[in-house]
Amino acid sequence: MNITVYCGNNTGNDPEFVKRASELGKWMAEHGHRLIFGGGKLGMMGAVSRALIEAGGEATGVTPGFFITKEEVRDDLTELIVTKQMWDRRNIMIERGDAFIALPGGTGTADEITEVMSLKRLGLLGRANKPVMIYNINGYYDNFLRFMDDMTREGFWRKEDRDNVIEVKCIEDIAHALESAGTEDTTRNTLYDEHFK
Repeated sequence: MNITVYCGNNTGNDPEFVKRASELGKWMAEHGHRLIFGGGKLGMMGAVSRALIEAGGEATGVTPGFFITKEEVRDDLTELIVTKQMWDRRNIMIERGDAFIALPGGTGTADEITEVMSLKRLGLLGRANKPVMIYNINGYYDNFLRFMDDMTREGFWRKEDRDNVIEVKCIEDIAHALESAGTEDTTRNTLYDEHFK
């Protein structure tokens, strides 16, 4: 399965962030999952991709040309896709993904995962279910998850849409969420089904 992972180019202040990112990369490799990510070798991106590659896994990095420097982009990927713009990168990472996970990160990570949430709500990820997960390590995403609950309570989001964003706290949670991947997404908005004909 192709798992698109969004995460920071920094490590953050909590050592547990990098530890769990490395654990995820190793687990993905051991279970035959391919990593789709931003291609970076620093921070959280570096941790998850390094562990996956060292464990024999396959990784596709997607990066705009202006990020290609010796310091920032891995040179040991299974596949490197170079795009012209950031939005090209985002589209490819979404198109390639069978599931999506947000690890701790900054505004770019939040922007990317919320776009996936919106596409899922609209039914634009396709008819197959593609789980959308928030990896809430040591409470990093507590406030973000509460904000989604507020949006739902205040009537700006359907309960089904909120329920489609899965909080995961460990590898076992991720494995459980992936069990539904590829089944029919019965909660999608069918207004856009013509898009996939």
